[in-house]
Amino acid sequence: MEGGYQDNRWEGYVDWRGKPALRGQHGGMVAASFVLVVEVLENLAYLANSSNLVLYLSKHMHLSPSKSANDVTNFMGTAFLLALLGGFLSDTFFTTYHIYLISALIQFLGSVILAMQARTASLKPRECSPSTTPIPCHEVGGGKALMLFTGLYLVALGVGGIKGSLPTHGAEQFDANTPQGRKQRSTFFNYFVFCLSFGALIAVTFVVWVEDNMGWKWGFSISTIAVFLSIAIFLAGSAVYRNKIPFGSPLTTIGKVLVAAMLNSCMSKNPKNAIANLTTSPSYRTETSKEGDHQIPTESLKVLNRAAVNKPAYPALECSVQQVEEVKIVLKIFPIFACTIVLNCCLAQLSTFSVEQAATMNTKLGSLKIPPASLPVFPVVFIMILAPLYDHFIIPFARRVTKTEMGITHLQRIGIGLFLSMVAMAVAALVEIKRKRVATYSGLLDSTNPLPITFLWIALQYLFLGSADLFTLAGLLEFFFTEAPSSMRSLATSLSWTSLAMGYYLSSVIVSIVNNVSENSGHKPWLSGHTINGYHLERFYWLMCVLSALNFMHYLLWAMRYKYRSAGSSK
Repeated sequence: MEGGYQDNRWEGYVDWRGKPALRGQHGGMVAASFVLVVEVLENLAYLANSSNLVLYLSKHMHLSPSKSANDVTNFMGTAFLLALLGGFLSDTFFTTYHIYLISALIQFLGSVILAMQARTASLKPRECSPSTTPIPCHEVGGGKALMLFTGLYLVALGVGGIKGSLPTHGAEQFDANTPQGRKQRSTFFNYFVFCLSFGALIAVTFVVWVEDNMGWKWGFSISTIAVFLSIAIFLAGSAVYRNKIPFGSPLTTIGKVLVAAMLNSCMSKNPKNAIANLTTSPSYRTETSKEGDHQIPTESLKVLNRAAVNKPAYPALECSVQQVEEVKIVLKIFPIFACTIVLNCCLAQLSTFSVEQAATMNTKLGSLKIPPASLPVFPVVFIMILAPLYDHFIIPFARRVTKTEMGITHLQRIGIGLFLSMVAMAVAALVEIKRKRVATYSGLLDSTNPLPITFLWIALQYLFLGSADLFTLAGLLEFFFTEAPSSMRSLATSLSWTSLAMGYYLSSVIVSIVNNVSENSGHKPWLSGHTINGYHLERFYWLMCVLSALNFMHYLLWAMRYKYRSAGSSK
């Protein structure tokens, strides 16, 4: 009986009480389904505020438009960067289960603070109408500003922890040692992006409408209720989750291997002989790992093999072969991460300039007038349509054609997304040329009146970008999870969100550089003027198209050289 019980355990996993997780009772699609529902509510709560936050800061907190935009960018970028912290803590000290709960409670606290401030007039700056009354507008300051930014950055901290733990927690519910488990895990990542988009759809339609028509106190209250419900639903699945036991600090391992390799190279009189001795050492050859890592050093990144010599420069720097190989894996996936930043830079640009373009166009659909700020609905809806089609039709067809388990590999999927982002920028440039031509022929180039052209032309570039986002984000999440060592999965998966944050920051840098270079060359700045009709936005989009093409070619160099380590990744 004891032997049978032992075989029934998920090795390295525990339930929510810390007892060994059991096959048949923990994990699987049922457990992952709770995570998918939680993601809908979590992203709804986050985007309900951030998608329209610039309006709240400018109209109710009396911040300048530029300061409001910068504060929103900083808030969103910080939230995604903090995903690294959530991933690090999940790998090092706590399970993904506990990190999610802690992070969700922090986000809930931040949402409560923001809702209280929005509901209480004494906690906000005085309302002002400088055009009709002598009451001046004073931007929020002192204790009121402290309350505002405390609430915002508690939300950012909570969102970061959730992004760094929730995808990994869901993916850990599947058995990676079976083809069925790997296929179910791939389905999970597809539907994770679907649920993320579903939450965004509710946020940018219903919640934004509530904020604009009923007041921000109701918008923040909806976010607070959504976070509370997400915690309750997550807890409801506690009995069926299996939770990965933390391995210890992945950053410590990476740092130790890099330092040991460098010092041992400097102090060894003959490092080549040291490596040769290492590969023939009996103790080395008997070393094994649970993941089936190499028993002898691989030929790639050979310089790191010096970290595993039998007698290190310092005892504290002693490294096992498994640790060296794990660090090699991390270094190999990092260029893939870097190549996705430009795509997210394109995403950031289209969420700003495209809205301004649509505001100059005819936004009516029959008798219904669509707010330009609702343009993000197009890529969100398209992702929600494409994700099930991809999982239930495209992938099965690809599996039959290629006769492989994956059908389309992770790197192929990311590459498709990067290619589509290049196409999206080209389409954006062509649409802008058409829009300005209509403005010129209509004599409305210097006017603020709506142009006789439908805003649905702008939707074209959003459709391509929505497709790019689906392919790349889902591909990245699964690629990082499957390729990273077990001790670093949460941290590696968090790189997907870090890429998004760096894309937002890079977009601001590129806009500033473009304006400065064009102005210093004696020409009119491309991205400034009295109206957007005076911009050279088409040139900017062509520039982004060229950058995306160069980035895509750079990606191909790394992707073609990459060798998968995980079962099923390339089969």
